[in-house]
Order: sequence, then C-alpha cells, then structure tokens
Amino acid sequence: MAVELSRRDDAALIVLNRLDALNALSFKILDELNEAFDEVAASDARVVLVTGAGDKAFCAGADIKELRNRDPISQKRGAEKGQAVFAKLNELAIPSLAVINGFAFGGGLELAMACTFRIATPAANMGLPEIKLGLIPGYGGTQRLPRLVGEARALEMIMTGRTVKADEALRIGLVNSVVEGDPFEQALAFANAFTCHSLPTLQFASSAVTRALDVPVRDGLKIEADLSTLAFGMKDAEEGMAAFEEKRKPRFTDE
Repeated sequence: MAVELSRRDDAALIVLNRLDALNALSFKILDELNEAFDEVAASDARVVLVTGAGDKAFCAGADIKELRNRDPISQKRGAEKGQAVFAKLNELAIPSLAVINGFAFGGGLELAMACTFRIATPAANMGLPEIKLGLIPGYGGTQRLPRLVGEARALEMIMTGRTVKADEALRIGLVNSVVEGDPFEQALAFANAFTCHSLPTLQFASSAVTRALDVPVRDGLKIEADLSTLAFGMKDAEEGMAAFEEKRKPRFTDE
C-alpha cells in the first residue's frame, strides 16, 4: 500500500509513501486515499493529518505516465474521480491538516488545498504547473486556489505555472503556518488549538464559512443564523457558557 493510515492519540495520520516517484498520485493511490478517508470518517479521530513520506516531497502531482494516450472521455472520468476523492476529504466531519514537507505540485497541491488547513516546512515549494504541459488543473485547483489566495494571484499562478516558496505561500494565505523542527509534532501542536473544542460546533463553524462563499452575503447571514442556533441548542454550548461563568476549562462531550 502506498497510502499508510495510522493513529496518534486523537489524530489520524495519512502518509503518501511512494518515495521513488516523489509521492506522485497514481489512480491506484487515489483509490487508496478514498478508502483511507472512509476509514477516518468511520473512526473516532478528531483530526486527520495528510503528509508525504521523506523530506523531499509532500506530493509531486499526478503520475504523468498514466495520462499519456488517454482519450478525452477517460481523461474526464479521471478528473472527476480525483475531484470526488478530494471532495470526500474536504467534506469530512472532522478538520484536516496538510503537512507540506517538500514539493506540492499539481495534484499534490490540490490535495493539500482540499484540507481545512495547511502548514509547510521552510523548504516547501508549491504550484500548479499544468500549463507547462499544455494542460490545466483538473482535481479542483482552479476552484480552490482563488478561494484561498484571491482571483488575481490564482490566475497568475495557474497561467504562468510558477511555484511559490513557503514564505510567499504564508504571505498570500496559501498556507496557515511555516514551521521549524519536526513537522509532524508541529502539526499536532497546530491541531491541538482546535481539537479541544466541540466537534459538532467546529463543523457548524466550518460549514457557515464555506457555504457562504457560494452565495450572496444576505443568504450567507441566514446560513450563519441557522447554524449558530443549532450550536446554541447543543449541550456543549451550555457547558461552554457555564464554564465561562465559573472561570474553568469547559468539558465538551460533542453533544
């Protein structure tokens, strides 16, 4: 298996382990990722971390050898498959965190962008270089990148195919943090800032933000009102407010 799934306390860890190909995405690996996301969804993990084996690459992108000599229908089905697998990651009920520990190109960056958050090591490089092959991104890059960095920067990156280093990725909002030291330990520390909260409430907050991106502000406010009311009706909200008044740490039960 090129996709390894393990557990560290409340965190599920998914590692792409295909070092000979810089952890490139084959269709087989997409199938394995799909299965791993299903296993995570059925578990009691509170966060999932996604990274690549070694220190050279998070994921170097699609396996170009598999793309050669494909007819347009097969190519469309392949793109839809990749989009569906990454959408499953994006729609998990728990937060996800990409640990970008090297190259994240093409499908690799698209995988990272499907996560809730992204952290990078100082040596990380990211980009969508498909234009240099006469192609465009097909696993969600044209949709997720502008939502993260804005239309102008996204168009520049996609239409030039240029890469950005970790410091620029942080500056433009492509990653949330650049970390020194052991990236896995740093990822756990990053995740601990939100996994201590009520999982359903985290999901309400995430849904309010992401759903609002596709509707006018007036409709987004209605979404927020509905979800905030659902959060208010939970036992965790009662516990959180009681803990605030009693000046103690809340004990959330995800109810």
